[in-house]
Amino acid sequence: MKGILGKKIGMLQLWAEDGRKIGVTALYAGPCSVLQIKKQDKDGYDAVQIGYSESKEKHLSRADMGHQKPSFEKNKAYYSKLIELRNYAENVQVGDYLDCTIFSAGDKVMVSANSKGKGFQSVIKRHGFGGGKKSHGSTFHRETGSVGAGNDPGRIHKGKRMPGRMGGKKITVRNLKVFKVSPEDNLILVEGSVPGANGSPVFVYQL
Repeated sequence: MKGILGKKIGMLQLWAEDGRKIGVTALYAGPCSVLQIKKQDKDGYDAVQIGYSESKEKHLSRADMGHQKPSFEKNKAYYSKLIELRNYAENVQVGDYLDCTIFSAGDKVMVSANSKGKGFQSVIKRHGFGGGKKSHGSTFHRETGSVGAGNDPGRIHKGKRMPGRMGGKKITVRNLKVFKVSPEDNLILVEGSVPGANGSPVFVYQL
């Protein structure tokens, strides 16, 4: 498994070599510092822990700073976002940097991020219900409607589509094709869209 942390910049349109106009998402990927290397004999599994987004000491606990001390001694930076890569194939050491060059154009990757939070929404926006009439004396417009009988079962079944919080959940988009990698700008351009608002953190990885 290989991967990198970054943030979403936005979408744009580019021209492919065959003349097609393709919508791509620009991701600012890395550089990420290697904070810890876990081994099977000591930790029970093999993994590489990386950090992204430099943070000030006042925003971290002493436990966090102590955990990142080996990397800090080399890179002089603390990080607020940490993630582990299981069974990382490359040979790296604590304090090394991972950048967007671990991917190349044509690779198929997966992108995980939190979707945009929409707040508390009704069934019209949340589930796409049609609603009721807008005229002829109707008082049923954008309401939920009937949700269950009174006697049998006398309750609302679990999983009933009802109003509630919308968005703000982790979503993974699979099989996105890397359109271009720009090492000088730390950019990865992937075909299609990825979840989250512009500027939100993303995790790009390949199993």
